[in-house]
Order: sequence, then C-alpha cells, then structure tokens
Amino acid sequence: MFKSMIIYRIAKSWQGDLQALEDALRKTVFEECSATQERSVGWVPPRGEQHGPLVESVAGQWVMRFMTEAKVLPASVLNRKVNEKAEHIENTEGRKPGKKEKRDLKDEAKLDLLPMAFTKQGSMWVWIDPQARTLVLDTSAQGRADEVVTLLVESLPGFAVALLDTQTSPQAAMAHWLMTQEPPAGFTADRETELKAADESKAVVRYARHPLDIDEVRQHIEHGKLPTKVAMTWDDRVSFVLTEGLQIKNIALLDAVMDGNSKEDGGFDTDVAIATGELSRLIPDLIEALGGEGRTALGDLPASPATSASN
Repeated sequence: MFKSMIIYRIAKSWQGDLQALEDALRKTVFEECSATQERSVGWVPPRGEQHGPLVESVAGQWVMRFMTEAKVLPASVLNRKVNEKAEHIENTEGRKPGKKEKRDLKDEAKLDLLPMAFTKQGSMWVWIDPQARTLVLDTSAQGRADEVVTLLVESLPGFAVALLDTQTSPQAAMAHWLMTQEPPAGFTADRETELKAADESKAVVRYARHPLDIDEVRQHIEHGKLPTKVAMTWDDRVSFVLTEGLQIKNIALLDAVMDGNSKEDGGFDTDVAIATGELSRLIPDLIEALGGEGRTALGDLPASPATSASN
C-alpha cells in the first residue's frame, strides 16, 4: 500500500477529530481539470467508492487519498503554436512581435491547446496516526509532500507539523553501520547502497545486489564518500531503502507479514490494517536506531517512544 514514506510529527496542540477532518477535506474535493485548467488537486474517497467518506478510520488509523491531475502539453507543441501565431502577425501586419507580445502569444497558444491536451493523474496515500501523532505521506518527493502539508495546514485550524528529526543524521548513522558492519538491533543492511563524495568531484559509487561487508566499501567511506542511501530490512518483515534525508523508499512487506493471511483476506480494511500495523512499529524502531528524536520546529512536540523510555 505504502511504497515510500516522508514522516512528520504533529503538534500536541492539535486535537484531532475525525468528523472535523472529514469536514475540512470536503472543502477541497478533487475535480477533474476543466477545458482550460492546467492542473487540479484535491481529496478523493480512499476506498474508491463514489461519494464515500474522504477519511477512513481502520484500527484507529486515519487514511486519506490525495489526487492530482495535470494537462500534458509538450513544450515543442506549444512552441510550434506560438511560432505559427507570430508568423501570422508577420505575414498580415509586416512586423515581428516583441518580447511582451510573444509572452501574450504563448498564453493564447496555451489556452488554444489545453482543451485538446491529454491528462495525467496521480495519487498519494496520506496516513495520520492520532495516537503516535505522526503524519505519513506515500511519496519520496519533498515538493509533493509540501503541497499536501500546505493544504492540510490551511484547511485544519491549529494543525501544525514538522518533519521528523533525529539526534543522529541518517547519513552519519548509515556510514557508521557500513564501517562497523553492525546495523542497529532489529535491522539488517542489505545489498544496495550509494556513496557520494562531498568534494567538488561529486563522485558516486553504487552497489546493487552486491555484498556490502567488504573492505572496498569501508575504504570509500574512509576516503570521504558518504552514503546517500542504504537498503535495509526490519525484523525480517519490511524491506526498504533509507535515504540521507530520512525518506523511506521501496517499501515491501515480506513473507513473514503475510503468513496466516490468504488472498481471500484482501480488501481495503485488511490492506490498511496490515500496512499501518507494520509501519507504525517500524517508525519508532528506526527513530531509536537514529538516536531518538532531535529538535524540531515545534516546541510542544512529544518525545519519541524510544526517547521517553530512556529517560
């Protein structure tokens, strides 16, 4: 269900209410692009049922689905249309359009072409764990995440979040794990990593389907190349790729998770319960592996379970 994760901590000042959240999402329901509209965003029923609720609660976890639609208008097609309009002015008026008029012609050409353009849709799972006070977005693109967060903050009074922050940076932790070949308890480092030089060369070394417990990897780190990502497995249940920016990519639930669950057990509620059940245990373990939560932009955020337990 979730292929990637960008994780935020929700401020304690926000008192989450399921009905209030539903009402807020209703203000920005997704609608397809109109004839001359370039892009449209909004919320759709996560179950895929027309006119269904925009937020679903499954085993205490709140799940939403954010939809985007954009008109695909290739630059070459637009430029050709602009040139046609400019040539028409030259032929009929005997003059070449200036820079400002060229910009106006581009706007005209875009309006002419948009009704005929193909559309491209994309969607994103959005998950709020009200007990752990986390917001999880199914994306590895920070720009897409920012768009969703902005919409939620504007729609929900008192809603405030900060990107998850840890005491040890993921890059420093990954470098330590690779150097010592001692991943944190409950985790294994798998057969994929990328190392990048911090100097002007920006040299990159990638290992894929390759053992990482070799001298060559350690030597690269000793010579200044730092890991930008490492493939890992948690508890033999979830595999993923951890990045230097604390983004989690390529999430896959392993066979151990599915033991005892037949294909007939599938469905929205089952998928949500399994995915959020596993990931809600992975997240605090990963925070602990990175030294606990660090400082964030929100002073009233709770400490992580790992940090609380150690105090």
